[in-house]
Amino acid sequence: MNLRFGIQLAPTVTELPQLRALARTADREGLDLLGIQDHPYAGGLADTFAVIATVLAETERLRVFPDVASLPLRGPAMLGKQAATLDLLSGGRFELALGAGAFWPAIAAMGGPTRTNPEALQALEEATRIIRAMWRPGTKAKVEGAHYSVTGVQSGPAPAHPVGIWFGSVGPKANVLTGRIADGWAAPIPHYLPYEKWQPTQAIISAAAIDAGRNPADITRMAQLVGTITDTPGPVTLRGETPIRTTAADWSRILVDLATESAFDTFVYWPESPTETQLRRWTTEVIPATRAHFA
Repeated sequence: MNLRFGIQLAPTVTELPQLRALARTADREGLDLLGIQDHPYAGGLADTFAVIATVLAETERLRVFPDVASLPLRGPAMLGKQAATLDLLSGGRFELALGAGAFWPAIAAMGGPTRTNPEALQALEEATRIIRAMWRPGTKAKVEGAHYSVTGVQSGPAPAHPVGIWFGSVGPKANVLTGRIADGWAAPIPHYLPYEKWQPTQAIISAAAIDAGRNPADITRMAQLVGTITDTPGPVTLRGETPIRTTAADWSRILVDLATESAFDTFVYWPESPTETQLRRWTTEVIPATRAHFA
């Protein structure tokens, strides 16, 4: 199986030097992906896209993505321009994960909109059309929507590679939209979508893809797992939002089960304590054991 592995880090202002150091270590260790949280309304967090630009400049192979970009606070035409530029500057190492919106009072307090769930999904679909239109240089992007519109703006630049647009969708209607138009599903951490709902959600996405004439296998399926790699065995049944706290061997078995039984092909570790020790245990113990199972 063509599996990919990554890690997620929060752009905490007081910990930016540590984040940059961990990103460089992840790059040297051969990780595929680094996700950076995006909560612009949180005063203790730095701007995600500025952090991503810095990390991309300081690494060589690592692909980096916002996990997930807060669409209501980031206009889609500019998102398309930013994504393409970051991808060009990094030689094709930027991916774009999008969220339709959450924490609406905080978004509104920062000058953003307040949307119902149906409005947020409509806005996400319009934004995706605009972003993709912005990646077609030599044309004029024209998308008319209820929430976002572009009226003949010059498109471009094109990214260096086909940037994936991954949705961090939660509800059934959002998951249908994911299957219909997205390049991937970045499964929200279990605080937002309990583990036991992951497999039924996969089925919704796949059915929607088939209904839209797409191959479900073409959609990236990313599991995001919160926990700690320990020396002591712990519970390994994924239920609710309980963090995974167990040995590297147990972690590997969990990933194997998610790949074989729930069709996940990408695994992003959200360490409860983002230290170099946890990163290295992920890269030198959990990932090799998982890959060996499928070798």
